[in-house]
Amino acid sequence: MTPLNKHLTQQNQSHQDQPMVKDIALDRWFTGADLDQDIEALKAGWQEAGLGRGDVLMVCLPNSAAFIPIDQAAWQVGIAVHPVSPTSPASELLADRDEHHYAAMLLLPEMAAQVRRDGFTQQAVTLATLPTATLVVAPADRGPAQAGPVTENDLALILATSGTTGKPKRVGLSQRLIFNAATHDAQSNDMHEDSVALITMPMFHINAQVMVALAMRMAGGKLVIAPKFSASRFWNWVADNGVNWTSVVPTIVGILLLNETANQVYHQRRTEINLMFTRCSSFALPEDQLRTFQNRFNTHVIEGYGMTESASQCTINPLEAPKIGSAGKPFGTKVKIRQQDGTLTTAPSVLGEIVIAGDHVIDQYMDPHEGAFADGWFLTGDLGYFDEDGYLFVKGRAKEIISRGGEKVAPAHVENVLDELPFIAQLCVIGLPDPLYGEEVTAAIISTTPGENEEEQRQTVLEYGRAHLAKYEAPTKVMFLDEFPRNQTGKVLRPMLKQWLKEGDHVTQTAL
Repeated sequence: MTPLNKHLTQQNQSHQDQPMVKDIALDRWFTGADLDQDIEALKAGWQEAGLGRGDVLMVCLPNSAAFIPIDQAAWQVGIAVHPVSPTSPASELLADRDEHHYAAMLLLPEMAAQVRRDGFTQQAVTLATLPTATLVVAPADRGPAQAGPVTENDLALILATSGTTGKPKRVGLSQRLIFNAATHDAQSNDMHEDSVALITMPMFHINAQVMVALAMRMAGGKLVIAPKFSASRFWNWVADNGVNWTSVVPTIVGILLLNETANQVYHQRRTEINLMFTRCSSFALPEDQLRTFQNRFNTHVIEGYGMTESASQCTINPLEAPKIGSAGKPFGTKVKIRQQDGTLTTAPSVLGEIVIAGDHVIDQYMDPHEGAFADGWFLTGDLGYFDEDGYLFVKGRAKEIISRGGEKVAPAHVENVLDELPFIAQLCVIGLPDPLYGEEVTAAIISTTPGENEEEQRQTVLEYGRAHLAKYEAPTKVMFLDEFPRNQTGKVLRPMLKQWLKEGDHVTQTAL
């Protein structure tokens, strides 16, 4: 048995009659015995369906306690779990499955009805943690299951992280990588048996999957899983369940500060709330918001820096000595700054590309991707520097990824989808500053009919995006221009374009 499976099995056995995970939507706590029952039911169903070691299970479900037994059952068998956004269109699920020959999909019944195909089989799944779901098994075009026992090098999770090529990069995380990452997370965030964590972040992200859920399993603490973030219910969830820490993105901090109901509930129940700290990551939180949040809600905001490729965090602010504005210090990770000449340094005030290495960092993507690794280091594409005390400051992304409320959006992927619209002559998708969500997904368009029907075309773009993209990827702003700034080879100069859009240069009057 791998160290990961051994630890999780022991956790369930030592908490057979004790609550471990709460599903807010079901309003129920699940014990170790409940989880074991679901795990055995899942394994029996997969065996009946012919799934085994080396197969990949796509999971397209909203947040629920079911992710805990689904993951554990899969890892015991040697199946890799590939969670995807529950807002993904059926066409995107099928395209992903067809390209990579994934063995099966676990879906809600209404989504399963949209992916029916000749040769696919479907079987109902009923669990304590998941009252209704459907296992969709694809034809055997993937080869036989791997022989031999499950090892710590077997894939545990496949997560997508956006790239500038327009196609998300698949990150394959082995059992060894996520075990090491979760162990570091639990230690650095001082998690223990009395810890109770609230998950409002999506379960198809590394944050909820490893940084919170698996790390808490390492520590033996309790998990409270919400179907999604709700500002009006947030403080009631914290108070009702004895939550003492949670993980968020700056967007959530901003919403909680602004939401009138959230502030009223906190004021009414503040004596029942003991939120020791809130871990915040994804993009920099403005200092005034950080201080206001801490003072108003009597908690600490702990910022860190991590990514899917590192199976969670790389740096974290020490609980006892946080430095506002920084991403903290390396923990369980080697972090250096790569200068233009390729030399690596940790000297203070040297700006360059952040590179990382460690026992929880991948050494390759699942698909070819040039320029991501060098001499045993992962090149993050992010710019930063260390200060004289060894704290890392992240100064921005060298890549073109849009950060929307903690979600990472690949501009070229959105462009590829929107480019199907006949009135779009040229298109460029960029992120414009948004005080609440970090960046707004903005479609800059040169129309085939400049100055005509722009409002109608704008609405068409917005509606088409909502119908064909995940919710966080869909443009929320459309602007029409008469030209794009380009270099001598014709490539769009995105930084200059962003400046044009901010200042209104070359933007048609009807778009302002």
